[in-house]
Amino acid sequence: MTRIALPNKGALAEGAAQLVSEAGYSCRRSGKELSKSDQANDVEFFFLRPRDIATYVSGGVIDLGITGRDLNEDAATPAIEALALGFGRSAFRYAVPENGAASIEELAGKRIACSYKNIVERDLKRRGMTAAVVRVDGAVEISVRLGVADAVADVVESGTTLREAGLRVVGEPVMQSEAIVVARNAEAMSLPGARTFLRRLRGIVVARDYEMVEYDIPRTALEQAVALTPGIESPTIAPLNDPEWAAVKALCHKKGLNDTMDALEAIGAKGIVAMPIRAARI
Repeated sequence: MTRIALPNKGALAEGAAQLVSEAGYSCRRSGKELSKSDQANDVEFFFLRPRDIATYVSGGVIDLGITGRDLNEDAATPAIEALALGFGRSAFRYAVPENGAASIEELAGKRIACSYKNIVERDLKRRGMTAAVVRVDGAVEISVRLGVADAVADVVESGTTLREAGLRVVGEPVMQSEAIVVARNAEAMSLPGARTFLRRLRGIVVARDYEMVEYDIPRTALEQAVALTPGIESPTIAPLNDPEWAAVKALCHKKGLNDTMDALEAIGAKGIVAMPIRAARI
């Protein structure tokens, strides 16, 4: 039975449960149970603290796990990243008071508060800098006001919390984070249950980036239409009862989809319809 860890709480928990459920697995908890068996798919799900998942996976206790890239990178023994999942996006950044350092390099010798000590220490080493890293659990942004740090390093989504604490980000992000699937090694990823799990999740992630677009187009504009909606290999083109028209169906990226539909309309397309897809294998 394949053992898979899911976040038991926090920002990643609901997104992970939704994705795994859409992939055809029974992983929803009715209460606070620590594990749930999906006999139909020969999988057992374990609900663990997101910060602990990389440790269990890298140690071989769990086959695969869903956690944040930042949490995995901060683990003492990070697991390998098997698949990026496209949700829970954030950036790991340094932040200083409004009148503080103008660059990350100016933090040399300063006190930096964080909940991700390993990430910060590795980044400082990469930059050839030394600083006092102050480990705190939660409410990192208040550390400067309390006088225990000169700057902070933390996960930033909108930046609202930092601004409310009188802080501003400085320098480029240390890393971009999102929800990921982690595995102990390539061998663990090749196990039949793990391969199926990754393939199914990849299908959902890909589907979320595409929509199926269908429209009717005059044959005189068909070449232009195909250039706008090339699909994956090529679009499906079918004749209509009117020989001067054709029906086209193609997968299109969601990003810029409205621009594509505008362009199709401008060259004479009619009946343009965009439909979401639940899963895909591309």
